[in-house]
Amino acid sequence: MTARLETVTTPTPPRPPGASAPLDGTGARPAGDAELESTELRDFSRTVAEIEWLLVILILLYHIFQDRSEDNTVAIYSGLIAFSAFIIGFHYFNFIRHPGRWMLAIETWIMIVFITWVLYYTGRLDSPLLNLYLLPIVTSALTLGQMVTLLQVGLIAACYLFLGYTTDASFLSIITAGNFAADLAPMLLVAYITTMLSQDILNAMARIKLISETDGLTGVYNMRAFNAIAVRECALAARYNRVFSLLMIDSDNLKKVNDNHGHDAGDRLIKLIVACVKHDLRATDVIARYGGDEFVCLLPETGSDAAAEAAERIRGHIAGTPLGGAIPTSVSVGVAAYPEHGASFEMLAKNADRALYASKLQGRNRVTVFSEDA
Repeated sequence: MTARLETVTTPTPPRPPGASAPLDGTGARPAGDAELESTELRDFSRTVAEIEWLLVILILLYHIFQDRSEDNTVAIYSGLIAFSAFIIGFHYFNFIRHPGRWMLAIETWIMIVFITWVLYYTGRLDSPLLNLYLLPIVTSALTLGQMVTLLQVGLIAACYLFLGYTTDASFLSIITAGNFAADLAPMLLVAYITTMLSQDILNAMARIKLISETDGLTGVYNMRAFNAIAVRECALAARYNRVFSLLMIDSDNLKKVNDNHGHDAGDRLIKLIVACVKHDLRATDVIARYGGDEFVCLLPETGSDAAAEAAERIRGHIAGTPLGGAIPTSVSVGVAAYPEHGASFEMLAKNADRALYASKLQGRNRVTVFSEDA
C-alpha cells in the first residue's frame, strides 16, 4: 500500500463563522455543561443523602439518651420511619430518571417538614432540637444558591410561627418581634456565609479546571483536554457511523518573526493565527494548541472534502492578515478524515501530521489532504 498526497488550492464559499467551543458534534459539550451539571447533581445528591441520614441519627441519639417523658415517642418514631423510607426511596431506587435541582429543593422542604414534626412533639420552640433547622439551610446553601436558601429561611420562619401558635393567646404574647428576629438571625447568617463560601469554592474549581484544560497564551484547549474530546468523538463516530476530520495547522514564519521582531511579536503571531482559525470554524469545531506554533482542529460531521475547504479558508484568511499590517503571515495545513484516513484517533493524527509535512515540503502556505490507495 502506498500513500498519496494531494494538494488543495481552490477556495470555496465560507461556512458560517463561529467561535470555537468545546463541543463534540452531537450538540452537547462532551466534558462540558451537560455532563458537568449531571456530575454536580450526583455529587450534591450524595451530600444531601448523608446530611439526611445525619439528621436521622441525631434525632435517634437525642431520643435514646435524653429520655424525656413528655415527648410523644410514637409520633417521633413514626416520623423517623417515614423520613427514612423517603430517603431510601428517593436515593436508592432511582424512581426519578432525570433528576434536577428541583429534586434537591424538594428534599430540603421535606427535611424542614420532618424537623418541624419532631419539634412539635419534643417541646416545640423549647425543644433542644431547634437548631436542626440549620441542616436544611446548609444543604440549600451548598446546592441551590442564595435565593432558594432565603426562601427556605422564610419557610422555616413560617414553621416558627406554627410552633409558637396557641389558641388562648396572640402571637405577640408568646414571641416578641425582637425574640423572633434574634432566633432567625443566626440562620440568616449561616445561610449567607455558607452560600458565599460555596460560590467561592465553585469559582475556584472552575478556574482550576480552566487552567488545567487551556493554553495560557491563546486560551484554546491544551492537548490534554483535546485528546479527551477527540477520543470521545472517535468513539461516537465509530458507534454511530459518523465522519469527522482533523486539521494540523503550523505557522510558516514564527522563527523568522521571533528572530527579526522579538518574541513578543511571535506571541502576537500565535494569537493572530488562533483568532483567524476561530473565525473560520463552526461553533461545534474544536481547536487546541498542539505545541509551539502548531495547532490541531477537530471538525465533527465533516468529511475530507469539506474539511479541505475549511482549511483553505483558514489558510487564505491568515495569508491575507499580515501581522501588524506589515509582517507577512502564512500557515501550512494537513487534513485527515475518519474513517477514510484512519480507524483510530492516533492513526488519524499521524496521517494529518504527514499531510502537514507534505505541505511544508511543497513550498508552505498550502493545504494538503492525506489519502491512500490500495
